[in-house]
Amino acid sequence: KGGIGKSTISANISAVLGRRGKKILQVGCDPKHDSTRFLLYGERITTVLDYLKGKSPDQCSLADIVHSGAFGVHCVEAGGPEPGVGCAGRGILTTFELLDRLGIKENNYDAIIYDVLGDVVCGGFAVPIRRDYAEKVYIVTSGEFMAIYAAN
Repeated sequence: KGGIGKSTISANISAVLGRRGKKILQVGCDPKHDSTRFLLYGERITTVLDYLKGKSPDQCSLADIVHSGAFGVHCVEAGGPEPGVGCAGRGILTTFELLDRLGIKENNYDAIIYDVLGDVVCGGFAVPIRRDYAEKVYIVTSGEFMAIYAAN
């Protein structure tokens, strides 16, 4: 459910870990692409999906999509379709595939925080689990019926 603080919690966890000297990557996986703005002092960065619109695959670079924020936390925003236009899960998967292809794992992060939407329709939030990108999953939800339904 939107507006309950998932991005705020994610950014705060990333900031605390970064402040403790951990090497952290936060990947915002919401079409609104606002997950990392607190870590980047309000700056909105180019999303991976927007970046891919203007680059051929052989021109892509991690330096163009990974931005350094507060406490050295690295930030990426997946981006996504306009509401009601496409599948956010596909955008998330495209981002993960590009990061893998460009060698993101060679950065040896201590933790990667995925701030993922809880979309019931396309299952975008399940991508990190289904594709073995996540070892642990924490669900942030309100007590409303639809939010709990999405979490299930």
